[in-house]
Amino acid sequence: MASETERAKRVAVVTGGAAGIGQGYALQLARDGHIVAVADLGPADETEKLIREADGEVFSARCDVADADSVAQFAAAVTDRFGHVDILVHNAGIYPIVPFAQTDWATWRRIMDVNLDSLFHLTKAFLPGMEQKGWGRIVVMASATFHSGPAGMVAYTASKGGVIGFVRTLAAEVGEHGITVNAIAPGLVRTPGTLSGPQQELGLFDTLATMQAIKRAGVPEDLAGTVSFLTSDAAAFMTGQTLVVDGGFARA
Repeated sequence: MASETERAKRVAVVTGGAAGIGQGYALQLARDGHIVAVADLGPADETEKLIREADGEVFSARCDVADADSVAQFAAAVTDRFGHVDILVHNAGIYPIVPFAQTDWATWRRIMDVNLDSLFHLTKAFLPGMEQKGWGRIVVMASATFHSGPAGMVAYTASKGGVIGFVRTLAAEVGEHGITVNAIAPGLVRTPGTLSGPQQELGLFDTLATMQAIKRAGVPEDLAGTVSFLTSDAAAFMTGQTLVVDGGFARA
């Protein structure tokens, strides 16, 4: 069971925190003084190492966010260890580039399972504890593609549109409990996943950079300040919002 000191600290769950953007979020939240619990399909050894080197406290476990039982097991492990969860940063997601004509039902369902249905599972697991405490922060990943609508990403963009709708409506239901719900909509960010995927092969990093106000590709560190703010007391009056962090690609 958690000690009184552990219970007094805020505990932040970060999904997809083993690498990339999620790892950046986890490290920033640890620097902000939070205990960090990382959920990922793979081992989060590197994230744990970075957080401990920064004198932070971290726990990680493998979790398939698209599977309700896996999420429930992860939530039970975190709650047993720390007693509560105050912050949920749901970053895990998949981003295939597949034209709609080539998108079969299995692909569509997998994208929705990971990007949207997982948000249902995770919120169901952690929201009751936040309501009981009267304080909580939920931050989820939308996407700048919702505003630009790029070809080849119909299923992905639809899933992120669902995320934005979820955020707006849940915020209306939980605000009275001291809980805020917001989304971050990143542009294309250099991560191990995108650098090994079609984004690199198609030259999208250079192409998009020329169209942004800030003429370079994004990196995970560019998003860390936003998640730090949204999970803080300073953001207590901001909820139901989607903040686009894309170097100024979407300026409308």
